[in-house]
Amino acid sequence: MAVCALGAICAAPGFVAERYRAVSVLTWHNDNARTGQNLHETILTPANVNAAKFGKLFTIPVDGKVDAQPLYVSSLSIPGNGTHNVLYVESEHDSSYAFDADTGALLWKVSLLGSGEGPSDDRSCGQVTPEIGITATPVIDPLQGPHGTMYAIAMSRDASGNYHHRLHALDLATGAEVLGGPVEVQATYPGSGVEGSGNQQLFNPAQHKERAGLLLANGILYTSWSSHCDIPPYTSWVIAYNESTLAQVAVLNLIPNGSDGGIWMAGAGPAADAAGNVYLLTGNGTFETTLTAGGFPSQQDYGNAFVKMQAPLAGRPMTVVDYFTMSNTVAESDADQDLGSGGIMLLPPVTDASGQPRELAVGAGKDANLYVVDRNNLGKYNPHSDEIFQEATGALSQGVYSSPAWFNGELYYGAVGAALKAFAFTNGAFSANLASQSGNSFPYPGATPSISADGTANGIVWAAENDANATLHAYDANNLATELYNSNQAANGRDSFGIGNKFIVPTVANGKVYVGTTAGVGVFGLLCISSLTPPRAVFPAAGGIGQMAVTAGGGCSWTAASRDGWLTITSSASGTGQGVVNFSVGPNTGWPRTGTVAVGNQTFTVRQDGAYIPRCVSPYCR
Repeated sequence: MAVCALGAICAAPGFVAERYRAVSVLTWHNDNARTGQNLHETILTPANVNAAKFGKLFTIPVDGKVDAQPLYVSSLSIPGNGTHNVLYVESEHDSSYAFDADTGALLWKVSLLGSGEGPSDDRSCGQVTPEIGITATPVIDPLQGPHGTMYAIAMSRDASGNYHHRLHALDLATGAEVLGGPVEVQATYPGSGVEGSGNQQLFNPAQHKERAGLLLANGILYTSWSSHCDIPPYTSWVIAYNESTLAQVAVLNLIPNGSDGGIWMAGAGPAADAAGNVYLLTGNGTFETTLTAGGFPSQQDYGNAFVKMQAPLAGRPMTVVDYFTMSNTVAESDADQDLGSGGIMLLPPVTDASGQPRELAVGAGKDANLYVVDRNNLGKYNPHSDEIFQEATGALSQGVYSSPAWFNGELYYGAVGAALKAFAFTNGAFSANLASQSGNSFPYPGATPSISADGTANGIVWAAENDANATLHAYDANNLATELYNSNQAANGRDSFGIGNKFIVPTVANGKVYVGTTAGVGVFGLLCISSLTPPRAVFPAAGGIGQMAVTAGGGCSWTAASRDGWLTITSSASGTGQGVVNFSVGPNTGWPRTGTVAVGNQTFTVRQDGAYIPRCVSPYCR
């Protein structure tokens, strides 16, 4: 089971051999560590990502908001329809789409609504509005089934007013339901918390949405659940399924005897390590400061905490095996200053100041502190001090409603209303001094950056800005003060691509960048055609044949199309990289005329004499 960019973006351990040779993005933020890295991007570089060479190629409209990160599978063979790079897009209208990632052509569309159903209303909460359908980023296993399988959660409402969450398994090539799906999400758990009666908690679909991305690790599919705003009653659920059968294999409630503690993480998926341990951050909720002899909360309520859970494998239950919460956790939850507004990320192996190897995780939330924990000893709870690897108080300036990315020893964070910041890991810890920061700030909810690079070279940090006019930014990863590009730079709104949408994460693959909006996906890449040689041609009235040389970036695909019936493309109407387009010009029995051929973003002009020659009889012609 591969859940990274197919053998290429596998910084997190636990992934198997690739099925495809080219880069794919199969899960939220590229891998199960949630690093956001694509380290096999050979087309986009700091030298060509600028407004002259890079920009919007096209937009892909869909029937609702795109809150889930678009996913990408390269070189997928579709029966009867050839081989395509495929972009998978989900909408809040409960529609799942597959598009040709290079042209935007629709390959298939399916509705994940049951008969007589519509998407959920917004449940009197402005977090996801005006409708709730597919909110969480799905996950793809390219080895499951004949063509690979995508797993998604969809919320709906039936004609009787009942709410449903269903787990769907879709064939990558056709969109058809497979593995016996969909499966209704249902769960119970022992406990006396607010979401039940007596000693039994009951998962109420009306009170929950799945905001956090799905996680697939070691054959187990994990779903995690938030509430609608903080509307009670709700608690904190993690529900796991067998990816091959969709059978429910484990349920864990992280607030079984209290209230709240939803799992939002700004859309970030829970993370997993090589052993299959699962990590996440919970929102404000009950935490007992009375501890067991082992240091765990006496009633097993883990509000406002880093949580580590063991996987339900080899007959073991899914249980909490470690956690961390800060010394003032109760006050933070009471003030709604929780960790759960941000996502978690597992760092690749690093060494501490003594040269000892460390396995670390980072997280941040509304208190603007950066928390760095040792995954082998998260730190638990101490009323007097936070016993963790490193805590940088106020390092992020503002609250965090986003997730970080990692590249070449630097951690990139985009807090709300603040600049994008880079923190360098040096001498065994994150430096108190910023490595760099962007010249602009990001309005709510800040930004979750993505990374593209060719190994350790040509690093670019991509970030989407949520505004009335959505903006894609690109920065030099070595110095965020160097902005390479933003989609407002080109004249006349050339690269405008829609209204901004919160929590959107750019997807970067094979020379293109995909960014969700409130109505579709903006697709960016090299503008491809740097020149046509010659740029124009002149023909006599009798017509004739001609050709033009296309100078294009390596790997850049293009098409040539005539806008006039008398000007015909005879060969090489499309190509990749540099090429030659042949055309013919028909006879002209009328007045002189001008026609054009569009090649990518360039225009080739043809002027043809006519049988009628305009004559000037005015003295002013002389």
